[in-house]
Parts: sequence; structure tokens; C-alpha cells
Amino acid sequence: MNRRHPHVYASILMLLAVLMFALMDAGLKLLSPRYPSLQLAALRGLSSLPLVSAWVLATVPLRSLLRVHWPLHLLRGALGVAMMVGFVYGLRTMPLSTAYAIFFVSPLLVTAMAGPLLKEKIGGGRWVAIVIGLAGVLVILRPTGEGMMTAGGLAVLIAAICYAVGAITVRMLAQRDSTQALVFWFMVLLSLGACLLALPGWKPLAGSDIWVIAGVGVAGSLAQVALTEAFRRGEASLIAPLEYTALLWGVMLDVALWGVLPDGVTWIGAGIIVASGFYLLRREKVHVEAEHP
Repeated sequence: MNRRHPHVYASILMLLAVLMFALMDAGLKLLSPRYPSLQLAALRGLSSLPLVSAWVLATVPLRSLLRVHWPLHLLRGALGVAMMVGFVYGLRTMPLSTAYAIFFVSPLLVTAMAGPLLKEKIGGGRWVAIVIGLAGVLVILRPTGEGMMTAGGLAVLIAAICYAVGAITVRMLAQRDSTQALVFWFMVLLSLGACLLALPGWKPLAGSDIWVIAGVGVAGSLAQVALTEAFRRGEASLIAPLEYTALLWGVMLDVALWGVLPDGVTWIGAGIIVASGFYLLRREKVHVEAEHP
């Protein structure tokens, strides 16, 4: 299926990545009241690094990890640290589903940047969908309530921008480096960078939190592998809108763990964004069918 229908296979990988990231984010939100954001970013990387390293060493020669495009890897690592710190900071003050609704700006940015940076064809219909989706983001990022005018909302918005640029670097790196190298060096650079920044304010870990940290590591490892492989196999402008399924998982986790739901305005804005995302998917399907009748 991955050879005959690469877009389908990439979409399945993206859906799996979104689910795993939702579970990881829920764990980080549980930990966020007790640890600084930088420390949680470091723990996210450190908890995943052993599993990622074992997978990498079992599948590729060690020397192959050294022949990579270092400038883009370093940029992606820096973006990863900024993304994790911003998102975890935002989770302190808002429901998981609301943070996801704000974060939904990232697939729109990925689609918009895929044209000039990746030379992917972005037609007029897609640009209209992007503009409509951004209008939905403005609805969510209203200057009242839990919108952008709060520090948490602004932090999540910055995290979304970092994620979008990072996704573009994945697509660029995938043309020259292996999936294993992309995942391994992202985890190493995220762990190293966040640890160095977090050391001055590091807090001792509570024994009761170890199982949550371990869960973050397992879910984050699976999510990172699936995400990287999805962007390797599929067009960024196609698979990025599948990020919107995170809202479903966010709502379910919010209800199950914290007993909260997004407010009405957030639902309206999210609905506008999701509708634009599905339109993007439909436009891509028509485009692919026209190329491969």
C-alpha cells in the first residue's frame, strides 16, 4: 500500500502521530503545575531518547547518523526547544483542546510555506482555504477569554509557528537524510538544548511522576517516528491538515482527565479551521486523481 498509494499511507501515519502526540501532551499537562516549562521540554526529549536510540541502532549503521545536513538539523532542534517550551507554558493556563485549537494555525502555515519553500503547487482554491482558516484562528485568538491576548495563548501561537517551520525543514531534510537520522538528532538536540537551559531551575522529580514521564517518552517516540515518516512520504500540503483530528482527542482527554470543555467561540473558530482543512484535503484528492486517472 505504501508504494501504490503513498498519500494514503502518509495520511495513516499522520493520524497515528496526532493520537500519540495528544497522549504525550496530556502527560505534559499533568506535569506542568509541578515543573518549569524548560524542564518539561527536557524531560520530553530525555524520556524518548532511549527508545529512539534503540530503534535507530537496530535499523541503520551508526556511521550513517554522522553524514547529515547539520545546519538544518541544528535549526530544527532550536525550533523544537522553542515549540515545546511555548506549548507546555500554554498548557498551564488552558484546556488541552483550546491549546490545540490555537495550534491549528500550524497546518495552514505549512501549506502556505510549502509553495515558495518546497516548490509544491498551491492553487488559488488552496489559498482561499488558507485565508478562511486563518479567519477561524482569529475567532479563537479573540482579545478576551483564553485567546491570544493571554500569555498562554501567545505562547501556543509561537509554538505553532515554530512547528510549521520545523515541518518544512523535515520535508527538506527527508530528501537527503534518513528517517532515523531525523528522529535521532531531533531528540538529541531537543534534550541537550532544553537541559542546558533548564539546569539553573531544575526541580527534583517526584516518584509518583515517573510513570507519567515514561508514558510521555513512549508516546513521544512513536509520534515522532510516525510524523517524520509521514512528511517524508506525503506532500506537506496534503498531510498537514490532518493535524485537526487533534481536537477530537483533546476534547476527549479534557473531559476524561480535567472535566472541562472548550467554550462556544472556540468551537466556532475550530469549526471554520477544520472546514478549510477538509477543503484542502478535497482539493488535493481531485489534483491527485487528475494526475493519476
